[in-house]
Amino acid sequence: MNDVYLLTGGNIGDRLAYLQKAYELIETRAGTVIRKSRIYETAAWGVTNQQAFLNQVLCIETGLEPEKLLETLLAIEIQLGRRRTEKMGPRVIDIDILFYGSRILSLPQLTVPHPRIAERRFVLTPLNEIAPDYVHPVLKKPVNELLEECEDDLAVNVYTGTI
Repeated sequence: MNDVYLLTGGNIGDRLAYLQKAYELIETRAGTVIRKSRIYETAAWGVTNQQAFLNQVLCIETGLEPEKLLETLLAIEIQLGRRRTEKMGPRVIDIDILFYGSRILSLPQLTVPHPRIAERRFVLTPLNEIAPDYVHPVLKKPVNELLEECEDDLAVNVYTGTI
């Protein structure tokens, strides 16, 4: 079994309901959730003229190999109504693989660790909540240090709803 960190998020429709459904489908199809962050409301990154996102980091234990896990997560996104029309645009759900154990992968369809973790406060804040000492296998720094060094100043706030 492998410990894998995922980021879930979305900013269209009932954001909390989509996170909840993604959580349930991940548990059913991808692996057991062993840790989860609180939910954070975060300003849109990249394409900023859109509604704020709800984001959550999950740590799952899975027996799926990286490519099969990606295939499973993409199928969950499609089932929940994800349509890829605009890069970094609005979406009902997005599920990213942040870390897959300590593996380093560079495949046409998948790069692990996720290449922009260190640039994004909306990733680092919930990740730091559940894995502050996890060392990024490429950058060789723990998550809490990456968060301290992050230059992204977009708003990341604990959301008052729960899953």
